[in-house]
Amino acid sequence: MSGPNGDPHVALGPAGRDGGDEDGDGFGEEEYAAINSMLDQISSCLDHLEEKNDHLHACLKELLESNRQTRLEFQQQSEQHSMGADLQGPQPPV
Repeated sequence: MSGPNGDPHVALGPAGRDGGDEDGDGFGEEEYAAINSMLDQISSCLDHLEEKNDHLHACLKELLESNRQTRLEFQQQSEQHSMGADLQGPQPPV
């Protein structure tokens, strides 16, 4: 139904018409079916991209929260270390 690039194979008659078009709009059943198929494929691809985007967003939020927690723990350890050094007073040179 489609070529190597996803382009539909639609046999057209003279001047781009299939010869059976009575409306005069230039599109027959095959053209509409091909357009509907391409729109379905585009919709499916967009749905897939949206799912990937949602998953990536969730992963990044999780990473951000993990980094925040790690930073807070590091700050607490740093404060405890500096408070411990202040309590001991200056150390004499060795």
